[in-house]
Amino acid sequence: MSASVNIFFVGDIVGKPGLELTETVLRSYLEKYKVDICIANGENLSDGKGILSEDAQRLFSLGVHVITGGNHIWDKWQTRKLLARENRILRPLNYPKENPGLGFTVIELDGKPKVGVLNIQGRTFMQTIDCPFKAAEWAIGKIKAQTPVVIVDFHAEASAEKGAMAWYLDGKVSALIGTHTHTPTADGRIMPEGMAFITDVGMTGPYDSVIGMKKDIAIRRFIQQTPFKYEIASHDIRFCGLFMQVDVQTGKTQKFEQIIFPAFQ
Repeated sequence: MSASVNIFFVGDIVGKPGLELTETVLRSYLEKYKVDICIANGENLSDGKGILSEDAQRLFSLGVHVITGGNHIWDKWQTRKLLARENRILRPLNYPKENPGLGFTVIELDGKPKVGVLNIQGRTFMQTIDCPFKAAEWAIGKIKAQTPVVIVDFHAEASAEKGAMAWYLDGKVSALIGTHTHTPTADGRIMPEGMAFITDVGMTGPYDSVIGMKKDIAIRRFIQQTPFKYEIASHDIRFCGLFMQVDVQTGKTQKFEQIIFPAFQ
């Protein structure tokens, strides 16, 4: 029987509520699943938009090895300096290359198999950046020169774009994990060629909200069609994550489990 690597992914951590719940429960999941590599999406980590160094360090101290990003990673100017110096924090690869930071990395820990992590962003209803399909194809070639185990965080709005990417990458990567919409979907599965896929893993944050924002503010934005200051909600905090067991020889996912804690009733 070939060896495998256990990988855990934490869905979009939203502000202080999401970070504090992650600090409370993550270690128990890492122990339960005997996790080798932990990845977390942190584009909303600090006050709901962007990543500050002190919050990133809190995640690293919990056992997170790589933090992935998305469109909101640029919302704090300090994050740009952090991206320029911290290789464990990724931004979507398909932003223009003049922006700081890396779009993929290969994790190599003592005694553990190498794992590639790629961060890309969709274009439907989002910024008109470079093609995520072509960017992914290029990066996967680079990563596979080092390891067949590749985890992709696809930060995208449209479920159709995520679904198309899933069929495009099945057989090329180990997992395609959708982020950004903050709503966990019920379609998590292992696809025909061995790639784990879910349209959206969901957010780790407050669900008594509109995708993490205080309800009254979100409602006013929709009714009045003008900007209001973003404020994070603070109740009904839930943790969303994924566990994957991947064959280190083939890069195919053998086991896949979605976690929502506490579960919806």
